[in-house]
Amino acid sequence: MPQPQSLIWPGTFAGGGSIGSPLLSLISTGPSMMYGPAGFQVTVVNGRSLLMETMSGKRRATHAARKLISSAGLLMLAAGSASAQGREWPVHSMERPAPPVVKPGGAVAPMAPPSDAIILFSGGTLGAWQAAKGGPARWRATREFFEVVPGTGSIHSRAAFGDAQVHVEWRSPAPAVGEGQDRGNSGVFLMGRYEIQVLDSHQNPTYADGQAAAVYAQHPPLVNASRPPGQWQTYDIVFRRPRFDANGTLVSPATVTLLHNGVLVQDGVALTGPVAHGARPPYEAHPDRLPLALQDHGQPVQFRNVWVRDLEKEEAGR
Repeated sequence: MPQPQSLIWPGTFAGGGSIGSPLLSLISTGPSMMYGPAGFQVTVVNGRSLLMETMSGKRRATHAARKLISSAGLLMLAAGSASAQGREWPVHSMERPAPPVVKPGGAVAPMAPPSDAIILFSGGTLGAWQAAKGGPARWRATREFFEVVPGTGSIHSRAAFGDAQVHVEWRSPAPAVGEGQDRGNSGVFLMGRYEIQVLDSHQNPTYADGQAAAVYAQHPPLVNASRPPGQWQTYDIVFRRPRFDANGTLVSPATVTLLHNGVLVQDGVALTGPVAHGARPPYEAHPDRLPLALQDHGQPVQFRNVWVRDLEKEEAGR
């Protein structure tokens, strides 16, 4: 018979089920006896049926007591779930659970940008980009895509953005070469500081906060919606920049919502600060508008159909 799993009400429940110590026991099969509030005996059968009696067995629990225990159980379960979800894992912990795999819909042709989009690449030229240290971007451009040339450095958009909707299509090399972080690695850097990881995460284990669609070193994606290497993938990002007061003090953090191949993988998550490997540095005040950046991580990742909607200009015009 499975052993009961006892959940303790924080700050109130104690004593491991002694009389007068509210306690709920949930098991998958078979009955379990525990003592609840005011000495009520709680019977749980198959995780569903509750029979509550006093220690003497001479009278039933009142309706109020029944509701009390039922409500307490639900609240305890919610608290336990929130605690598990809210656990603060070490940066790049290999013990952190990997997001479940979800197979996205089939790859599609490049999505036409909306009429108000700022086009950063639609084929042929990298005129909207420059090298991180200035000068022309030295990545390879074709009519269909542009590609990281390893060792030439990251590139930045010539235009600067704050709040923005960003669309990026990318694909990792096929056949796959390397493993973990050394397989199809690049990154989309919002404001040049806040990274959405680009990585071949199809059957390629790595630390959860460093896989494709992670807010790097901070938030793993809700699910792994990666396609196999060699197939085009899409990121649709809604980014809200951090706000600072006149003294440079953080007023509100940056947030990110992200769809990976049409699947929601980041849902308005708050960023802890700028990106760093193996660390979570605090915010530092910066301008309200900064360029978008794409990373040279030493692998020939390809990009196409990159565009941005400037949400601050859109909202200012209302």
